[in-house]
Amino acid sequence: MSKSRFRTTELSNPEFELDGLRFITVKSNNLKGRGDICIFVPEGDHQHLPLITLLHGVWGSCWVWPMMGNAHGVAKKLISQGRIEPMILAMPSDGLWGDGSAYMPHGEQDFEKWIAEDVPAAVLENISQVSPNSKHFISGLSMGGYGALKIGARYGHRYAGISAHSSITAFDQMKLFVEEPESNYRSENKELEDAFTSISNHRASLPPLRIDCGESDLLVEYNRRLHQKLVEAQIKHTYEEFPGGHEWTYWQKHLVETLVFFDSLC
Repeated sequence: MSKSRFRTTELSNPEFELDGLRFITVKSNNLKGRGDICIFVPEGDHQHLPLITLLHGVWGSCWVWPMMGNAHGVAKKLISQGRIEPMILAMPSDGLWGDGSAYMPHGEQDFEKWIAEDVPAAVLENISQVSPNSKHFISGLSMGGYGALKIGARYGHRYAGISAHSSITAFDQMKLFVEEPESNYRSENKELEDAFTSISNHRASLPPLRIDCGESDLLVEYNRRLHQKLVEAQIKHTYEEFPGGHEWTYWQKHLVETLVFFDSLC
């Protein structure tokens, strides 16, 4: 086996795992400390399964997608119904900076590289159903949608598809949710601040992209503006609105569209 990317790794004991959920903690150079990942592994003897990274929003951590959004339950139901093939869900923490890292670099910590580089490496090293031949996808909600749009575009060579729910679209919207000063999210690289800039600058390598938002979401106007900019720039994407607000009932329901979309790209 090749040398580990990480100085230390802790993997949950299968004897105590429930519902197909496993947990990994690694020491990450990008975080300058430890990072947590919750993994859903479907039942069965599988190899080379697709890997879907699901990014959480502000205030959350690696447990919120399964424990507030039932992401693993949604995936299991779709698999059992034959609507999608088995897939792995990786649900990492954002690095636990302040109310939310925005999946951006802050000083010596690089929360973008944690997601784009460390999370896939940790899963590959510890979950046998994932291999170098596995396709990778990225999605998220709110701040996690913001991260998915930017990271998916900037690392388009790594991902086969992007899906974003109820997304923050630019760094100044972080002030709607966090107490940390807006200056913490500023960057000399405008790609790191603005989802459209990231997408536009990397349109040549952009994976298939879908975006959705609730009709009563506080971020819906920002999502509509992003959609209009993408249309005007002739950047291919799917944009949908559904009833609902900025809430877990919405994200749990519409994770279905994300997983079906990713399955269609496998």
